[in-house]
Amino acid sequence: MNAKKSQFYFLLLILAGTLILSFFIVRPFLSSIIVASVFAVMFQPLHRRMLGFTRNRQGLAALSTTAIIVIFIVVPLTLIGIQILDESRQVYLSLSAGDARDSVINTFKILTDSLQGIFPGMQEVSLDIDQYFRSGLEWLLQHLGGVFSSVAKIIGNLFIFLLVLYSMLKDGVKLKGAIVALSPLPDTDDTAIFDRLELAVNSVVKGSLTIAFIQGVLVAVGFSIFGVPNAVLWGTVATVAALIPGIGTALVLTPAIAFLYLSGDVFPALGLLVWGVAAVGLIDNFLGPKLVGRGMRLHSLIVLLSIFGGIALFGPIGFLLGPLTMSLAFALLDIYTSSQRVA
Repeated sequence: MNAKKSQFYFLLLILAGTLILSFFIVRPFLSSIIVASVFAVMFQPLHRRMLGFTRNRQGLAALSTTAIIVIFIVVPLTLIGIQILDESRQVYLSLSAGDARDSVINTFKILTDSLQGIFPGMQEVSLDIDQYFRSGLEWLLQHLGGVFSSVAKIIGNLFIFLLVLYSMLKDGVKLKGAIVALSPLPDTDDTAIFDRLELAVNSVVKGSLTIAFIQGVLVAVGFSIFGVPNAVLWGTVATVAALIPGIGTALVLTPAIAFLYLSGDVFPALGLLVWGVAAVGLIDNFLGPKLVGRGMRLHSLIVLLSIFGGIALFGPIGFLLGPLTMSLAFALLDIYTSSQRVA
């Protein structure tokens, strides 16, 4: 008996050691694996349709689905990313010049002075905001330069992403069955957890993040139409701002409208205002129910906190890991409360 226990504990020790080593082996590609898994879940309906077209040929269907994702998702996102990097470089270089930096701060002072004319009591507030703005510019100058590197690493991660995406589409059902078989939980609970995670992916990523992305694209289009510089960069900022409850893209649109108006471009400012209300502001109400459906949708505040907290904890991939971890926590809590009621 003691010999069997010793063998069992020795096996557990070796298993734990190999699992830890395996984690560090795949750690450089962890972000690519997670993003590929999320894409595989999101595009399951498309993959099932490809299975019908290919007469249930798993490999061909997975390859076709991967090709469609590359053409319509990966390539456009890559082009947008290149444009964002280019505009960020322009902003970085312009802010590095003392005259351009002073011009930005002077423009900001014009905005705060105008607000003081409307709200006379906000003089001290505007001074604090000015200091924060200067600090923000200094932080931007110090940290933005590191964005323009690691091109080879990005290409390598993209290659791993495509391989994992193809494998997940082709063998995802087998992998799910293997995990359920290894899990000590009842199969019904394992299935419920997978269902909730799939629902979370479709609700959070396909819902909140997709709506925010569409709003950011519309902001960039509006900026391009009405003459606001660096439209793609500010559209990206608007995508993040769209996740803030109650404020959303107004955090980016309002200063841009004020900038156009104070620059003498009254009609473009009015046009951007109408565009912001009509094209951007109504997206959530119009597309939200269609994209999310009747599934579980985390509150926008929880999504925002989980994204920022996930980025702080996991790095850039935290924008996916944060909401998914929070969704998993709520799913496990729901399973726990359900089991308590049955007990």
